This record gives sequence, C-alpha cells and structure tokens, in this order.
Amino acid sequence: MKTLLIDTASNEKIIVGVRIDGKVYKITQKIGKEKAQIVLPMIDRMLKNHKLKLQDLTGIEVNIGQGSFTGIRVGLSIANALAFALDIPVNGRKFSK
Repeated sequence: MKTLLIDTASNEKIIVGVRIDGKVYKITQKIGKEKAQIVLPMIDRMLKNHKLKLQDLTGIEVNIGQGSFTGIRVGLSIANALAFALDIPVNGRKFSK
C-alpha cells in the first residue's frame, strides 16, 4: 500500500508524506500566503524521492481537523482532484466516476 499524506491545516507549515507498506516518510515546509502553490511541488518531490509515480498510489489521506479553513480546503481540493483522476480513495472513501 502506498498512501499520499497531505496536511495543509496550519498557517505556518505544510506537511506532505507518503506511507509505504506501513512506514511513513514526511517533508515539511514553512509557508507564508503561498500555500496552494507549494503543495503540488512538494507532492512531486516526495514521490520522486521514493521513486513513485502518481499511478502507484493506492489512497490519499488528508488532515481535516483543527486548523485554517482555507488551508484545509486547499488540501482537500488537491486530494479530491488527484483521487478522482487516479480512481483511488481519500480518507478511506472512494468516489465513483
């Protein structure tokens, strides 16, 4: 199992990670107002670091709890778009095409 992890709830940092067969790898980046512009390059870097392609992912998990509404919305929007395109679940739920 290869799960993408996205946490954009904080106004101070973004965390992107990947869980590969139960082991978690994360990268963190401090941010200003440019949250939406940073997430996708971080995802790309994380996948490249682990020699993965988007198509290798089996799920996406997004932090939906306590935090900035706009930040959470950014993370969920990215997760939902990727999950829809890849036909994989977000936070355990799969949305049919």
